[in-house]
Amino acid sequence: MRNFHFGTMGWSYEFWKGGFYPDDLDSAKFLEYYSKQFDTVEVDNTFYRIPSEHTIFEWQKQVPSDFLFSLKFPRKITHVKMLQNAEEETTVFLKRAKLLGENLGSLLIQLPPYFKDERYDTLRGFLDKLPNSFRYAIEVRNRAMLCPELYQTLREHNVALAWADSPSNPAVLEITGGFIYVRWEGDRKKVNGTLGKVEMDQNSYTETWAKKLRACEDRGTQMLGYFSKYYSGLPTEDAQQLRRFMETN
Repeated sequence: MRNFHFGTMGWSYEFWKGGFYPDDLDSAKFLEYYSKQFDTVEVDNTFYRIPSEHTIFEWQKQVPSDFLFSLKFPRKITHVKMLQNAEEETTVFLKRAKLLGENLGSLLIQLPPYFKDERYDTLRGFLDKLPNSFRYAIEVRNRAMLCPELYQTLREHNVALAWADSPSNPAVLEITGGFIYVRWEGDRKKVNGTLGKVEMDQNSYTETWAKKLRACEDRGTQMLGYFSKYYSGLPTEDAQQLRRFMETN
């Protein structure tokens, strides 16, 4: 059984019609079609709102039993309240996430750039209160926080440091949890991302990543990885290409 699962950040893009989705496919069928091509997706809209129970059950009805959803923590928790006094929102979010059962891959805590290193105690206190029945990854967007103190804190809580690859924040390949979580965010200045086609050839760079990840797979480490529409312009092709590199080399 392979230890890697690659997909995209989101699936509900009308501009993927003709490039990934068939031209005549109804948007209500996007997830069902997507789940036949990939075994995981990062859900971006949970960043903006906590999904209802109905929404969770509708997602599950459309995917295979082994499909994995990774959910972003709501921005009200991470960006507005900055991990403080957010117990109510966190409880509701985790309750909804739990409904996914075996379909839940990981929960991503994406910190804003203005979450600085003086907030280590806030982060530690937040992680202390999280139930250990979920897998968590954390993306740090302030490079001053990327230091041994953070890595040790994450290891103590078995939280994966997200390997977030972007021009402003090159990935730090530190393993701090029981799995690896990768986000290929791309360059918004070079890629439009809404044209529904490959705009920049990233195959060579993707192959370089495959070599890095293969070493982790050889150690039996499970990987979840997601491509943004700003990586090459068509993240479905990027995820498929990475999978081909991993399977053939």
